[in-house]
Amino acid sequence: MPSVNAELGATSELFMLLASIAYVVALIFFVLDLVKSSKTIGEVEARLAGERAESLARTQVLAGGGGGAPTLPAAAMADTSMDYSTGPRRAAARIAVALTVLAAVIHAAAVLTRGIAANRVPWGNMYEFCTTGALIVALIFLATLTRKDLRFVGSFVIGLVVVMLCAATVGFATPVANLIPALQSYWLIVHVSIAVASSALFTITFAMSVLQLVQSSREARLAAGRPDKARFMRMVPPALSLENLSYRLNAVAFVGWTFTLIAGAIWAEQAWGRYWGWDTKEVWTFVIWTVYAGYLHARATRGWTGTRAAWLSIVGYLCIIFNFTIVNIYFSGLHSYSGV
Repeated sequence: MPSVNAELGATSELFMLLASIAYVVALIFFVLDLVKSSKTIGEVEARLAGERAESLARTQVLAGGGGGAPTLPAAAMADTSMDYSTGPRRAAARIAVALTVLAAVIHAAAVLTRGIAANRVPWGNMYEFCTTGALIVALIFLATLTRKDLRFVGSFVIGLVVVMLCAATVGFATPVANLIPALQSYWLIVHVSIAVASSALFTITFAMSVLQLVQSSREARLAAGRPDKARFMRMVPPALSLENLSYRLNAVAFVGWTFTLIAGAIWAEQAWGRYWGWDTKEVWTFVIWTVYAGYLHARATRGWTGTRAAWLSIVGYLCIIFNFTIVNIYFSGLHSYSGV
């Protein structure tokens, strides 16, 4: 059995702490961007002439722009297509993204040194799964930023990354150690890596579904002529745009989760001599697959759009959280090797 480098493991923990600090600072700047942009929106609205002009401007914002009365600057909000605007630069958002890149680099060094210290892939227990999952969430978020302006969701996504790292270091802290025999297989790399990537995508769609619910409620208030109590949401595209992007990302993640389920069954046959044994972890993995399958089917063929689709997506992610925390900690079974 390969030896474990405890000193390098301690270095990995130091990197993880530095990454957490950088993420927290990035989160602060993402929140500042929302606050500053909300203030800018208020100043623009104050210059609109009369209640009717203001009402028309709000209608145009919700409709994605157009001719007629003046609208909010493109730089102050993400449009329906979520493309980057050519308006004034948002300094706080740019700093937040730069800090997220720095944090992700340090975070990657932490995960890499953890793997080198253990002489294996660094996702053999809940601490490693959580820290690696948080890294994938950050990397996927940064990758999407190269194509679409999703900085409006940065405070929510990076907030979830911070929560995941806090849970890992406080609740699931585990010293560097060798794997138990059942995990010493190349299927660990295949099965868990796809599960981590899929969970990361589901994390992003969860944040977008929450924003969709908030934006949908706000749009209903504005349509009824009531005052806008969440002006920072002007940075966020319409609820329908959020729903469409969330649906596409969930479809990709669902394919990955399907492969996770299949790969897990193949690995179970090699490790325990059966493909399926109704182990608690196996059951909840299938429950998650069923919920997201129902979400995709209901939206594509049954017309389940709007808030119903958002709630289904949220329920699916809550099942993932339950599977990762409650099932791992409180249910015994063949998968009880989380190292908590």
